[in-house]
Amino acid sequence: MGEGTTKLPPGFHFFPSDQELIAHFLHRKAAHLPCQPDIIPTFDFHYCDPWDLDGKALQGGKYWYFFTQRSQNWETTNGYWKPIGVEESITRGDADVGLKKTLLFYLGESPEGMETNWIMHEYHLLDGDLSDASSSGGSRRSFKKRSSTRTESNKWVICRVFESSCGSQSFHDEGMELSCLDEVFLSLDDLDEVSLPN
Repeated sequence: MGEGTTKLPPGFHFFPSDQELIAHFLHRKAAHLPCQPDIIPTFDFHYCDPWDLDGKALQGGKYWYFFTQRSQNWETTNGYWKPIGVEESITRGDADVGLKKTLLFYLGESPEGMETNWIMHEYHLLDGDLSDASSSGGSRRSFKKRSSTRTESNKWVICRVFESSCGSQSFHDEGMELSCLDEVFLSLDDLDEVSLPN
């Protein structure tokens, strides 16, 4: 169990939505604002294999959550993370609040590694997202503060890592993983072609 898990009251489970991860946790981290409860740890993940997260990251069910600094290097001791698909916009109401990148872990050296079932969702803020929340004081001071907060908003990411059963990479809107059977049914083009035994 991650060390942050012990800070949750008995009976509480940590299962935030994409919007909550960005708007409540990541935005506050990047803006140097307090976050209550302060349960998500920060550490350098870029050299850590996914199976080593236990005890370092906050565990919520089968998911691990943590803050780390944004990097283009996803190599670890035993493998590397490879982005798959395109970045997905995360919206809250009518506004975009951030982006979600999906990565898959491969054992071995790039690019000949062996695909695993480890998946990471890396969330980051949009450029300049903190300028409104952080600007205050005189115009010169505000400009300097806005510039530094733009840099700060690009510095941090929040990650959700999990090992998928049956190699599934599908998530529905609330962040729940689909079962293998769900994926089979969703992949069928025409339900009339399905014949069930009597």
